[in-house]
This record gives sequence, structure tokens and C-alpha cells, in this order.
Amino acid sequence: MTIAEASRKYGLSADTLRYYERIGLIPPVPRTKSGIRDYDEASCHWIELMRCMRAAGVQIEALAEYVRLYQMGEETWEDRRALLVDQREKLRTRMEEMRQSLERLDYKIFLYEQKAPD
Repeated sequence: MTIAEASRKYGLSADTLRYYERIGLIPPVPRTKSGIRDYDEASCHWIELMRCMRAAGVQIEALAEYVRLYQMGEETWEDRRALLVDQREKLRTRMEEMRQSLERLDYKIFLYEQKAPD
């Protein structure tokens, strides 16, 4: 799959895909003999993971560390698990903060609705 096709499929710009690869969020993408990126199934799985994690607010540095550890092999299994557990806890904290913000916003809207003109 070309970078243009991957870009359309995952809703990320070609520049973003190149950036993710350059900073290590996506392992190096295989290339054709002429040097054109050729996204294979493994590359697409990494894109899906990074897209999901970034949408959840996981920091780029944590994701780059995860990829780095993954590339080091099975001996980093526990470190990778610990990194993911830590990120899950941070996400849960953010979700709770967002839940509280939503409750406050709902309350403020309720107050305005109670004073709506006849």
C-alpha cells in the first residue's frame, strides 16, 4: 500500500505518516526497489495502534519508547507491559477529570435552562 493509500485509509496525512516513521512511532516501513514506501500488514498495524493511542492522548515520547522496546525483543516484554499499564492509569485519570468537567458543564447548562425566558 502506498503512502497515499495509507493516508486515506487511516485519515492521517502523508506528512504525519512520514513524521511518525522519522521519530520512531512506526518502525521503518518497507520500501520498493525504487525507494517508495510500501506499507505492509505489520506497518498498518503500527499505524492503527499509534492512531488509537494518540487519540487517547498518549504522549509521543511514551509511544516512541514502546516501539524502541518492542524492537529490542522479548527481553523487554515486562518493560513494555509496565509502560502500557502506566499509560492506562494516566488515561483513566484523564477520563475521570473529563467526566467531572462534563458534569460541571451539564450543571451550568441546566442553570441556564432554568432561567430561560418565557
